[in-house]
Amino acid sequence: MSFTAEVKDELARVPPTCSHCEKATLAALVRIEGTLFFSGQGTYRIEIATDVPSVARLIIKLLHELYHLKTELTVRRSVLHKTPNYLIEVPAQPHLADALRDMGVLSEEGGLELGIKESLVAKECCTAAYLRGAFLGSGFVSDPRGDFHFEVTVESGDLAEGLVDLLDRKGINARVMQRRSSHMVYLKSGAAILEFLAFTGAHQSALSMENARVIKSVRNDVNRMTNAEIANQAKAASASVDQIYAIREVLEAHGMENLPPALQEFIRLRVTYPDATLKELGERATPPLSKSAVYHRVRRIEQMAKELHR
Repeated sequence: MSFTAEVKDELARVPPTCSHCEKATLAALVRIEGTLFFSGQGTYRIEIATDVPSVARLIIKLLHELYHLKTELTVRRSVLHKTPNYLIEVPAQPHLADALRDMGVLSEEGGLELGIKESLVAKECCTAAYLRGAFLGSGFVSDPRGDFHFEVTVESGDLAEGLVDLLDRKGINARVMQRRSSHMVYLKSGAAILEFLAFTGAHQSALSMENARVIKSVRNDVNRMTNAEIANQAKAASASVDQIYAIREVLEAHGMENLPPALQEFIRLRVTYPDATLKELGERATPPLSKSAVYHRVRRIEQMAKELHR
């Protein structure tokens, strides 16, 4: 099961906080996932499709309990994805138009409602319920082990801006991007996605995402430290090779016995421990030397080698 499906399954099971929350959830689902057909003589029918079984059950339950509407369920199987798809049909029947007006699908004048009916989201819990329904309808959230991405796709620009406004009321920064004939409300930061999941009631999914964020952060820190260590080792190895070349030239020109004791000791240490850092060489000296003292001897060797090329 994808992370999106896990989130939807959890959200579909969130109990309502007040008596109006379920209406807000159903209203968003019908607005976003429903297809409205005009049957003539002022009658309508609706089709709602979803590929999450718990969402299908929730839609049917709310249509029955809130509006006493008859529904027909057809289970279809995708040949391409080999997953079931649930088509919920609400045939033309008395009071369906009234229900659509109550859910903010139809305006009081009889046309389509463009924005979000304010009475549906008058309370904070109902705002959370409406956003929950919006995600259940067309939401997507990427696997938190990868890059963070969240979106809800709607057909109406007014509805998209309405969702952005609802999110903004909770301090969640969302943006809208038009994609062909649809509008995508999206969140890019992990923190914003976590806030959405927690606000809408997907607490288990939020916890899973936070755990993935921590693991990803630790892994990134380890990778940075490892890369830095490898870079330091490569730098030290390259410096050691340069020092050994300089030592060889100095010894060929002057001989070991003609060099000061301090340089003789450094040469023995460097040749014996070619992979050691300057700090480690200083610790092996007798008596131990500071890193700066060892570096001073390196500079003397390198200067002598440079003078041989003049």
